[in-house]
Amino acid sequence: MALHRLISITMGVPNVSETAAYYTDFGLTPDGDGWFTTQDAGRQLRIVHAPTRRLVEIRIGADSPDDLAAAASRLARLGVPGTAPAGGAYEGGTSLVAYDRATGVRAVVDVAPRFVQEPQPATAYNGPGRYERTGSRAPGVLRTSRVLPRKLGHAVVGTTDFDATVAFFRDGLGFRASDYVADHGAFLRCSTDHHNVLVMKAPVTFLHHTSWQVDDIDEVGRGASAMLEDHPERHVWGLGRHHAGSNFFWYLKDPAGNFSEYYSDMDCIVDEQLWSPEVLEGARGLFNWGPPPPPSFLAPEDLAEIMTGNHSAAR
Repeated sequence: MALHRLISITMGVPNVSETAAYYTDFGLTPDGDGWFTTQDAGRQLRIVHAPTRRLVEIRIGADSPDDLAAAASRLARLGVPGTAPAGGAYEGGTSLVAYDRATGVRAVVDVAPRFVQEPQPATAYNGPGRYERTGSRAPGVLRTSRVLPRKLGHAVVGTTDFDATVAFFRDGLGFRASDYVADHGAFLRCSTDHHNVLVMKAPVTFLHHTSWQVDDIDEVGRGASAMLEDHPERHVWGLGRHHAGSNFFWYLKDPAGNFSEYYSDMDCIVDEQLWSPEVLEGARGLFNWGPPPPPSFLAPEDLAEIMTGNHSAAR
């Protein structure tokens, strides 16, 4: 596919300093001007001020200026103008900017090198009649270092016009569809990961959660446990395993009300011909095993306040 990576997102929140401190605790590294880096992929999160919590910008990698021109043509057919940043046109240039009218999210498609993630040693797990580790304790119980996310996996945006936002990402920018949840969720990808954006039907535009890759299920558990040690109120949902994407998960809540997810073992789609999107119904679209999602995950408690303009940062 012409698109090949999720480069970064910009998150708008009312309480920048508290939210920034949270993501530092979460394992991201502050890098100036509101930016945070991951271990493997560099600057991937920027936190800026906004009246309500929202996804301000998403940056996506493409291979060539021809890919930008093709995206601009598709967007034009949807009636969405694609423009260049100040300084030049996208034809032969390196960036294309377009706005989703339903959510106001700014999408920037950059000509960028493909992201190559260095492979990490596989965790040795014993099983029935299979002993990959003998004479030593499991590595996961011996780790003492902080959990540091490897990369940003995906962002989830709520939209009041589900069809329009799905069309913007899929039919305009060129994301591929991996799975759908009936008529209110679309798992879309701009890389080989199962999804990099999840569009969900909602009564108001907001950022539902961001998701961050760690090495394995032990790092999911260790990361969440460390975050909860002095702040049990951060817990939202987990530990569990999703069906769509297949990944292990644990969700926490930042001071602005956004959820953040540690994940590992996400489905990988390299050959388009070997993957068939499903339309998932009910709970199957949310999780395969684990505790059921709390009501506040499906309908965050501050949505009414965001709708009426009386939003204040979550405490």
